[in-house]
Formats: sequence, C-alpha cells, structure tokens
Amino acid sequence: MDPADISETWLTAHQPHWAKLRRDLHAHPELRFEEHRTASVVARELEELGYEVTRGLGGTGVVASLAGADPDWGIVLRADMDALPIHEANDFTHASGTHGIMHACGHDGHTVMLLGAARILKEMPQLPGSVHFVFQPGEEGGAGAQKMIDDGLFEQYPTEAVFGMHNWPGLPGGHFGLRTGPIMAAGSRFRITIIGKGAHAAQPHLGVDPIPLACSMVLHCQTIAARHKDPIDPAVISVCMIRAGDTDNVIPNSAELRGTIRTLSSVLQRQLQRDPQLMCEGLAAAHGAQVEVIFFQSYPATINTRAQTELCEAVIRKTFGDERTHPHVPANMTSEDFGFMLEKRPGTYVLIGNADVGATAPGLHNPKYDFNDSIIPAGVQYWIAWHSTTSRLASLRVNAQ
Repeated sequence: MDPADISETWLTAHQPHWAKLRRDLHAHPELRFEEHRTASVVARELEELGYEVTRGLGGTGVVASLAGADPDWGIVLRADMDALPIHEANDFTHASGTHGIMHACGHDGHTVMLLGAARILKEMPQLPGSVHFVFQPGEEGGAGAQKMIDDGLFEQYPTEAVFGMHNWPGLPGGHFGLRTGPIMAAGSRFRITIIGKGAHAAQPHLGVDPIPLACSMVLHCQTIAARHKDPIDPAVISVCMIRAGDTDNVIPNSAELRGTIRTLSSVLQRQLQRDPQLMCEGLAAAHGAQVEVIFFQSYPATINTRAQTELCEAVIRKTFGDERTHPHVPANMTSEDFGFMLEKRPGTYVLIGNADVGATAPGLHNPKYDFNDSIIPAGVQYWIAWHSTTSRLASLRVNAQ
C-alpha cells in the first residue's frame, strides 16, 4: 500500500470496528496496573494482525514492534490504557459497567487509535527504522511510563525518539495542538499531617488545636506560590482536601491536608517541595504541634524537544492542513507521565481535539466525559503519517552522530 493512497475518508471504512472496540473498552474500565482485560484485548488485536507481542512490561503493559530496515533504531508511539476512580454519569449503552470506575480521560480512545495505526502500518512498505507500539499502564498517578522504562523498555526496543498523543476537549475534533518546550506541568501530590492534642471544645487551652494551624498552612501555601518564586514562572499549589475531627464539640488530635503542586519546571517543582516543608515545620513548632509532610506521585514536566516537534508540525500541516494545525497551544498545568519518557529520549506530545464542531465537550476527568469516536480516523492518520517522516528522523540520528 502506498502511503499517498491513504486518506481520512479511506480510514473511515475501518471506523465501525474501531468504534465498537473503543466502546467495549469504555464499558470495561480498569484502574492503573489492573488493566488485565484491556491488555488481553490489545494483545489479541495485535496478534491477529501478525505481531509478536510482549506483555508484562511495567506490570500490565503491552508492546509490539514493526521491524524496520535498520533494527538498531526505532521510534516509540505510546498510548495509555488505564481508567479513573470516577462514577460515570452517562447513560448510553456503552457506559461503564464497573461501579465507581470510568474512562474519563479518553485512554480507551488512545488505545484504539494506536491499534488502528498498527493495523495500517503493517500493510505499508518497510520503514527505515522500527516502530514500537507501546500500550502503557498506570498513567493516572502510577508513573507507568517510568515502570516500563525500569523494566527495560528502551533496552529491549532501541528507541531514538518517543511520541505521545492525548485527546483534548478544548480543541475542535480532529484539530491538533502542540508546542516546543513544556506542554504539561510537573506535578507532585502532598499529604500534610498535623499532630496536636485533643480537648473539649470549651477548654481549648488544655489542648493544641490542629485546625487553625491547618488553616494557616493553607494560606501560607498560597504565599509560597505568590512570593517564593519568579512571578513569570507558572506554579499552582492547591490544597484540595482537609480532614479533621468527628464531631462538633471536640477539638481533634490531628488534621490532614492533601493537594498538589504543579509547575512547568522540574527544578522549580523541587524548590516548591522544599519550601512548604520548611514552612509547615516552622508553623508547627510555633504552635507546639508536630507535622509530617510527604510528597508522592511526582511527575516531571512534559517537555517537547524542538527538532521532533518541528517534524510533528510538518506532518500535521501536510496531512491535515494549516487550519487544523495549532503549533503554539498554551502549556497546561495538568500532569502526564509521558514526561518520564521525554527525560530519556527526545520526542513530542501532541493534543488531538475531541470536541464536536460548534460544541463544548465535557472536560477530562468529568463524570459526563466520553471519547469522540469520530476523531479516531484522524488520530490513526496522524500516527501512520510518520511512515513518510521516519526517513527524516533517521537523518536527524545520522546528523547527531
């Protein structure tokens, strides 16, 4: 098959199968590192296409490779597979059949678009280098990308560059957004536990009340974001949960705060972990309390490299036209563990619009969210357009050497 013969209209012929598969995955969501059924569906589809499949990288990850003329280099195309602990509010026939779990971020669609690419690329002439199709578990807070790297992803599958794609309700369906540099934020979750001393509500002097101390810490966190960094460097510290006490007339022994820190710089991320630690320890000492500050589930910033991003932009413009190409989308303060891959290899993370024309799609992580099946052919077409671009990637590799 000649790549020039492939059009979005031609790809639409596969749409019934892809939509059915996507809706099956949506109806059977699985949380991070529990994607056993999803992995089996992915492996079955790939094996039916004639791929040799590796399972188990990163726990429940699936990888298949399309060999190129030079077996010593290749590119990774990555899709995530996990769902979220959210109760779905939709009532369509393919709504989640698992209580409290749903595909509220479109990973079901990402998986199917990459499976579609594996199908079409298998029918094309051999590439200069290999294409590794990586179906990753545990993106939602599990750092599944890092776990696949730790399990030897890049050693088993020699990789020159990595590419990812995420649907985006803020863009019209089938449009593409990208930018050089940070496109998603570094992020860390935190838990602050304040240990005071319980007392009767009428006798606060006999205890150490953790609640006003917790409130003070919330306010001081905002001061850190506003005054402890260069104001031109974006950063968001959000305290999203407070837990303290069980009744209205007892001062509790403890209080707990939870939230996130997000910034477009991994260096600033580390600084903004240090400052709340010092602030909380000082406030606790001043009030005669104890405090424990723990940071966890830290993701690096997702930073697109210039050469690979310029290639992606060229592919999108050539394939979809200028109107559907948005090369300067604003960086977003959400986090994405594809940043772990971009720390190890150059590459690009792009956004594909998920909104129907003239409509506003529910946002990601919304109980009413659903992936827009009509964009699947455009997503597949983007992935297979790399067939004509891998030779340019090969030239980048040669020039770098």
